[in-house]
This record gives sequence, structure tokens and C-alpha cells, in this order.
Amino acid sequence: MSSLPSGAANSLFNKVPEVTVVFWIIKIMSTTVGETGADYLAVHVGLGTALTGAIMAALLIATLVVQVRARQYTPWVYWLAVVLVSVVGTQITDALTDRLDVSLYTSTIVFALLLAATFAVWHWSERTLSIHTIVTRRRELFYWAAILFTFALGTAAGDLATEALGLGFTVGVLAFGAAIALIAALYALGVNAVLTFWLAYILTRPLGASLGDLLSQSRPNGGVGLGTIGTSLIFLAVIASLVAYLSIGPSRTPREA
Repeated sequence: MSSLPSGAANSLFNKVPEVTVVFWIIKIMSTTVGETGADYLAVHVGLGTALTGAIMAALLIATLVVQVRARQYTPWVYWLAVVLVSVVGTQITDALTDRLDVSLYTSTIVFALLLAATFAVWHWSERTLSIHTIVTRRRELFYWAAILFTFALGTAAGDLATEALGLGFTVGVLAFGAAIALIAALYALGVNAVLTFWLAYILTRPLGASLGDLLSQSRPNGGVGLGTIGTSLIFLAVIASLVAYLSIGPSRTPREA
């Protein structure tokens, strides 16, 4: 095994999954659940946005504690954290827009700057942004901070495109899907793998949000009409099935750094 960076004794195995087709399917579905789940919690639960947001934030923190304390990648813990980050990231952006009247242009720019700052500090500290080397607790904390800002940025950018700019849900799905396809083509042509990964990761959030709105919104509002509950349950069932497959499949084997 190659030499590990300072602090790697805290975690001997990479703490994130391999980037495969299944990874991207679960990621997009997680972002969709984040959009529809946050909408359902905001409208139907009746606890108020502040209390609901606090509960989801507490669940996210608890899950991240379990994730960070684990010594190797555990599929159900990792993907539960991703789903909760998606919900909380959506709630943060929605709170800024709906309760504080922060412009989507402003929130998009602010979250882009916060994400860029996170990447800058991460790279300055660790000399890499690769997800294949998440082998220390410090790198994992950088990773999850970046994930949170990608979800918040993706939510703001997606709402900006589909609502403020008037693209609509269907055009939003097609536009963001085409952008991800372009990034995949650039990766295939040899463009830097770390750069293309993070660009695609950011864009899956507005893609998932647009897809969630397209499926859940009523037909008069330009959607399919499945509702937030129906869309969330369908996608959660698929996510649970894929995570169960990963838990018993070859991805369950610990991967040394």
C-alpha cells in the first residue's frame, strides 16, 4: 500500500463510493428526493419551516457523525447522508428565497463563492480535490462541506433557471442533462477527471431538482402530477434497492487508500 498522508491513521480506507453508473443514478435520484422531500415537509407536515429545518439539520448532523466515525465506506450511511444533505441544502436555499427575500441571483453567486472558497482551502490544505483519496477525517470534512454547498448552489441555480429565467421544468431537465452529457464527453476526451467530476456533481443537483418539480407538480403548472409524496416514495424505493445491492455487492469490500 502506498504511503498515506498525515492523519491517515484515523481512516485506512477511502470513505466514498466508486464513481460508477449506479453512483450517478443514486446521486440524481437523491437530489430529486431532496427537492420533493423538502417541498413536502414545507407544505404538509405542519411543524413550521424553522422547526422542520432544525429537525432535518439534526438528523443530518447525527448521520454525518456516524459517517465520519466509521473507518470505511458503508453504503446505507453514506447515501442517507447524501439524501439528508440534499433536503437540508434545499431548505437553506428555500429559506433564503421565501422567508428572507434573498434574490436567486444573489444566493447563486454567494453559494458559488462559498463552494469555490471550500475547494481553495481544501486544495491548499491537502494538495488534492480527488474523491479517491478521502482517507483522513480532515479530508472527509472538506468533502462534506463541499457536498453541502454543491446542493445549495444547485438548488439556487436550478430555481434561477426554471423559475426566474422562465425555462420551465421540461426545458430545465433537458438543458442540465445536456450540460452533464457535454461534461461526460469532455472527460472521455481526456479533460481533467477531478474537474469534470465536480462540475457534473454540481449540475446533477439542478437536474434532479428540475426532474423532481417536473414529476411532482400538477399538470396545469407544467408537471406530470405525481405529487411530492408519490415522487419521493418512488425514488426512495429505487434508491433503497440500489443501496441494498451495493451493500451486498463488490462495492462493500473495503478499498485501501
